[in-house]
Amino acid sequence: MSTEQADQQSQSCSSHMMKTTKRGRPFLKDTLDLFATLIVSLQLTPHKQYFRTFPNSFTTDEAAHNLASLKFSQSNRGPDPRDKSRIVTTTTTTTFSMTRDMAKAMCQHFMDARLIENAADQGSNLFKDRGTYVLTPKGLHVLERFISKNGINADHLQQAFASQPICVRLLHLERRAADDEIIVTQSVITALFRRFVGRQANYLPSQSIPSDAFQEYQERTKGIQLSNIQDKATIPGKGVVTHKYCFSAVSALEWLCDFTSVVGREEAAEMAAQFVRFGLIALVSDKRKNNDSAIIFTVRGSTPGGNSPVSPHGEFRCTAKAIYKITEEGKRVAQWDESTPSPFSSTTNLHGDRASLDSAAVETGSKCGPDAAVSAADAKIHRRISMAEKLHASYEAGEKKGNVKSNMDRLNYILEEPAYRGLFRDFLKANFCEENLAFWLDVEDFKRKFSTTSSAQATASPRLGKSTPGQAAMERHHECLIQTALQIYHKYLAPSSQHELNIDHGLRLDLASYLGEVITNLNGKSFDGQVNPNHFNATQLQMLIKLYSRIQTHVLRLMATDSLPKFVKTPRFVEARQHLGEGVGANEDVLFLTSPHAPPGLGEEEAGGAYMTVSAKASEQREHRSQISESHTSS
Repeated sequence: MSTEQADQQSQSCSSHMMKTTKRGRPFLKDTLDLFATLIVSLQLTPHKQYFRTFPNSFTTDEAAHNLASLKFSQSNRGPDPRDKSRIVTTTTTTTFSMTRDMAKAMCQHFMDARLIENAADQGSNLFKDRGTYVLTPKGLHVLERFISKNGINADHLQQAFASQPICVRLLHLERRAADDEIIVTQSVITALFRRFVGRQANYLPSQSIPSDAFQEYQERTKGIQLSNIQDKATIPGKGVVTHKYCFSAVSALEWLCDFTSVVGREEAAEMAAQFVRFGLIALVSDKRKNNDSAIIFTVRGSTPGGNSPVSPHGEFRCTAKAIYKITEEGKRVAQWDESTPSPFSSTTNLHGDRASLDSAAVETGSKCGPDAAVSAADAKIHRRISMAEKLHASYEAGEKKGNVKSNMDRLNYILEEPAYRGLFRDFLKANFCEENLAFWLDVEDFKRKFSTTSSAQATASPRLGKSTPGQAAMERHHECLIQTALQIYHKYLAPSSQHELNIDHGLRLDLASYLGEVITNLNGKSFDGQVNPNHFNATQLQMLIKLYSRIQTHVLRLMATDSLPKFVKTPRFVEARQHLGEGVGANEDVLFLTSPHAPPGLGEEEAGGAYMTVSAKASEQREHRSQISESHTSS
């Protein structure tokens, strides 16, 4: 796979191999991007197979032909780094090139991730020659996000979106940057399990479900479908025992593949084994014969100690006859019965392990197979309630002692969500305090640029007395950073500046004292309120960034305590929440299932999280179908 980048000034070309995991599959992000790029390039048309016609489908040959030479171009407009007054257009062209066998292997990964399925045989998990394939609801969800993010004209795909079910909400589990393994924490397992079992027990209806694919899929979105299982008692004289809240192992794997970001049944089995380890589900029976093959996944991790139900290991049997049930602990964690809180559910503080998979043993018949080594560390996981709960909570309570952090969490969430951030900016502008948010955003962008520069600097290799092109580029970059730092100062912090911030007097004195010290040490003159690039070198930026960060914290607290409680009561914010599926009456009111945290990729500091993405098209589709249903009922 090669990548070409061209802009108005220059054109460069680079190539790299797609990163793969230890199991041989591409990283999830690469898989999703390549899948969406392929589908956008295809014409989904009706295809015949086995005397049946499948609309909005594609064939093996069409997929292999497109993947053999696939290009994706994206243009972005922005200010010229050398001249801020000019606007330049940067065009990035990504070219994928692969053989037919490799293309078929990639399509197999798409099937494993439940992005596509065999139109004629939905039970088949193999990508075959001369096959016909359609998108799954999960695949349509991923495709919609890709189209929206990259501003692609996808009129030729409208029919597929209109005529097939779309996953309304997809649960994403964060992964380690190094090997793409899911970061497993107790809060992540809690969030995943709640989505898995739903808001209430999803029993199969007594009457047969209509053959309508939309309605059948809608039933599955409510959670794993449950039933009661009767089994012979192990104690003599007890007769038949009825086990409630049961489901088959295979249906659990299918559900996890369809409604979460897991890639394939192996990862789904690992997550199910974590459910067993955390005491959320338990094996009821496995009536396979002794000579039947069985695949058993085992995971291991540290235990919190005390009376915690978390076990040092858990195993999940991937057999057609294995039946599992939801335990009492599982029901409490699922919050089905709010009157009986559990000391281990997320309604209280959780003491879990930040363990990713300690070992995943794939066993055939008996317990044997390769182990996947992983590290485990104990960490305290604080209360993980849904963001919708936080937004529904009384904002006046935020003024009370101990609730300031809750308001900060709400504000961080609003700043991370682009739709909310734009509304919040408009609200601040109308109330003549837009400079608070503008300063925070500018400093965030400045810190990101500085971090990137610092990482690049570690790879520079200076030669004796000579300035290499890399060093020269670094120097220019540092000069640009100094210019940015001073622009922020003159715009928001200098006396009588255009957008002067109303900050704490002590912070203003600390900033003035540091600037005065820098200027005095440089030329012996006292600080007169004016700063120019000659007063600074790159090493002094770190201290300035620390001062800016302190001012950021002050500004955030000011917005959280003063502006936020007023903003969340505005009609525009309420409408935006309802549009994103977070308003009252939505079947699911959760977008972020764990609190905002640092992004993955920080080695031992990684912290896992779970969040949902909402499909706007699926929401519109569901609303449209409900209106049609109501019109039929009334007539």
